Order: sequence, then C-alpha cells, then structure tokens
Amino acid sequence: MISLLTYTLKNLPNTSKWALRFCMRPLSSSSQLQAAAASQTKSKKTLAKPNIRNIVVVDGVRTPFLLSGTSYKDLMPHDLARAALSGLLHRTSVPKDVVDYIIFGTVIQEVKTSNVAREAALGAGFSDKTPAHTVTMACISSNQAMTTAVGLIASGQCDVVVAGGVELMSDIPIRHSRKMRKMMLDLNKAKTLAQRLSIISKFRLNFLSPELPAVSEFSTSETMGHSADRLAAAFAISREEQDEYALRSHSLAKKAQDEGLLSDVVPFKVPGRDTVTQDNGIRPSSLDQMAKLKPAFIKPYGTVTAANSSFLTDGASAVLIMAEEKALAMGYKPKAYLRDFMYVSQDPKDQLLLGPTYATPKVLEKAGLTMNDIDVFEFHEAFSGQILANLKAMDSDWFAQNYMGRKAKVGLPPLEKFNNWGGSLSLGHPFGATGCRLVMAAANRLRKEGGQYGLVAACAAGGQPLFIAFPQRL
Repeated sequence: MISLLTYTLKNLPNTSKWALRFCMRPLSSSSQLQAAAASQTKSKKTLAKPNIRNIVVVDGVRTPFLLSGTSYKDLMPHDLARAALSGLLHRTSVPKDVVDYIIFGTVIQEVKTSNVAREAALGAGFSDKTPAHTVTMACISSNQAMTTAVGLIASGQCDVVVAGGVELMSDIPIRHSRKMRKMMLDLNKAKTLAQRLSIISKFRLNFLSPELPAVSEFSTSETMGHSADRLAAAFAISREEQDEYALRSHSLAKKAQDEGLLSDVVPFKVPGRDTVTQDNGIRPSSLDQMAKLKPAFIKPYGTVTAANSSFLTDGASAVLIMAEEKALAMGYKPKAYLRDFMYVSQDPKDQLLLGPTYATPKVLEKAGLTMNDIDVFEFHEAFSGQILANLKAMDSDWFAQNYMGRKAKVGLPPLEKFNNWGGSLSLGHPFGATGCRLVMAAANRLRKEGGQYGLVAACAAGGQPLFIAFPQRL
C-alpha cells in the first residue's frame, strides 16, 4: 500500500486528500511561513481533491520497541496497546468522548483478547459506547487500521479516529496437535465412563507434539527469510552489502536516539519492573563481528543472517487521525495531511518482498509526482537483502520492461533521504505496529527537515505491499 503525507506550516488550506497511497502534510500556523515557502522554487502542488474532506494526523506515539523475551515478556498484547492509547491521550490531551472509533492492527492474535482494540480501549478508559475493532494484514496491519480510519472520516461517518497496532512476540499462542485437540473435544462430549475410556485408549505420545504458529507462507510453505535469501541471490546482493546496510540502519537509529529525534516514543512503566524509555534493539556493531554470524535460513551458503534481518519485537503504536476542520476547531496543529493510499498484491513466491518497487510508480503517477518531488522516504526494513533488492529493481530499466510492463525504471531513492533515523532492522518490527511508526517517522522528518512530500512503503506476507507518501509543505 502507498500513501501520501503533506507537511504544512500554519494555516492549512483546503489541501487534503489522498495522493499516493497515503499522503501526509505537516501543518504549521503562520502566514509568514507560508509566504516564505511559496517563494521557494520547488513546486508547491497540493494533493487536495475536490469534495473530499481533508484528513490529518494530529500526532502519534509508540511504546519503546523491545526485543521479544525482555521487559514485556510477562505482559499481554492488550497491555501494550493500552499503554499506546494512554500515551496518545497524554500527548494530545484529546477528550476520550470525542473519539468516534478505535481500530488496531495485529498479526498473531491472543485468543483471550481476539478484538484487542476493544480490550485496550476499555483498559485505557474509553467509553464502552466507543466502537473498536481489530484488523490483520501481516506486517501492514496498522497501515490497514489507518486507511480504514481515513475511509471512515472521508465518508463522513466519523470525525475523530484512533488507529494503531500491537504485537507481543514474547508470548505467542502454541496449540496442541490437531489429534490432541480432537481427542480433548471428544472427551468433553463423552457422557459415560466407557465412552471416555474408549477415547483415551486411542491416545499416542505423538499427540503431545505442539503446533507452533506458522512462520511460513501458507500458499508456498516458504519462510520470509528464505524468500529474502533467494531474492538477494537473484539480484546478486552480497553478504557484505547486506551487512553494510544493516550497520547503516543501526548507526542512524543510534544517532537519532541520542539526539532525541525519536519523539514518538513514550515511556512505559512495566508492572513489576522498571520504566522502559527507549528501544533496546539498536546495537551498532562492526562488519567484522557481523561477518562471523552463520546464515539463518539457507545453510550453509545463504547470505541472510540475524545481523541483517529484523528481529522479533514487542511493541504498540497509536495515531490520532481527524477531519481537518475538526482538528482546527479543537485548536490542534496537526503534523501531516493523509492524502492517499493504495494496496497492491504480487506473486507470494517470487515477488513476496518486491511490493515497494511495483507500488511506488503507481502512487507517484496517481499523485502527479516524480521521485524528485519526494523529500522523505520511509521503507520498512524486513531484511537488508529485501531493501537492496528493491533499490536495484527500482533502478533497472530491464526489470521495469520485463517484469513491470513499463518503458523505463522507477528510479532510485537517494540514500540521503532514505530511512535517515534508522528502520525496522534497528528499531524493531512488532508486526502489527510498524505501519504507525513509519507514518510518524515520515511526518516528524518532514517537519524537522523542512520537506514537502514523503513516501512510505512496506512489504507484507502474502505479497501485499503498502505504500504511504507524505506531501507538501506550504
């Protein structure tokens, strides 16, 4: 999926609409700043569309993203989601009764709280009259939550929606084997001792073998790491190149963390433990140390390792999305316009991780923009090899002509504009929560760097990528 974000400075003209897959625009409040921006030579094209409500992101927060099995290991997903909602309420001071709807994304669901959005909302003190539902779309689940929110506001059904996502990989559901489950259900239905003994007599030790959650594509039976390894080989991306990119991600994330740029992170007091204040997966190493790791998926010759892959992560995120007129009436200065979004699907076997390449030109053409118009790129980093393969594909006329049906290549995003505050390789990747992090990173970077447009992209299981673009500063 793709979206556009627009960054504005003070008075927000009626400039809101979706223009790529997701559009965001920073907002400010000074006619002098607008005049100064208008004097710049770069085009100030807006992405507003007639008869469509302007939709803005007021602000967004996330809990610190932690390696699974660390400080969050004794929690449940709704605990993290509740913390994100509480952090958003504290950050924005939005009255709970103003929120019309709450939507959360998640991937591996806790069976006790299948509608985690509802449980988290009640836990955070929202009214039991506020509807909430949960969506799932692999690694772009919170993107789906946000675009659902946009749809509700654009259609006039809501004015204020909270969207977010959560994942707790520290405690994933592990099932009994199917044979064991069937036997237990049959025992529950048995009415006599003889019936129970007959069922128990069929028990075998292999019934006790547990079923772990699938980490592979259902349609191909291939893990995403295996797909990433094949993709890296297909695009001739070396192990050293992948390690270098991973080191870049960790180094930039560490710099951003030290400089206080990761302002979307809110402290979280873990019950029975200390307060967590920052991500704990940011660990700049050295190429020599990274080179010592063995292949994680295709052994012994694969190039994807633990060092150049995103790690299992716990965390939650939430953003406050409003109709522009509602936000201004309440005195908010939103961070960005949400302009447009698009979801595309590819072959889950050979194109599982190439979504950004296929979706970027579509979203740019839809918005009437080019790669040169984009000031901020935020791409989800599932694997170093996945990122580098997409960059190579986007810069290849041959790939465009033979696989995309295009006459010319998409174009290469300049690295000086690309994931400048780190990415999922270093910050972490709670499956259901990463989308909101990407959006807020783009919005905050636009404000910090004075950019106009941004583009957010993510691949997802099933070959369904999401893209978000963030336009125009006035």
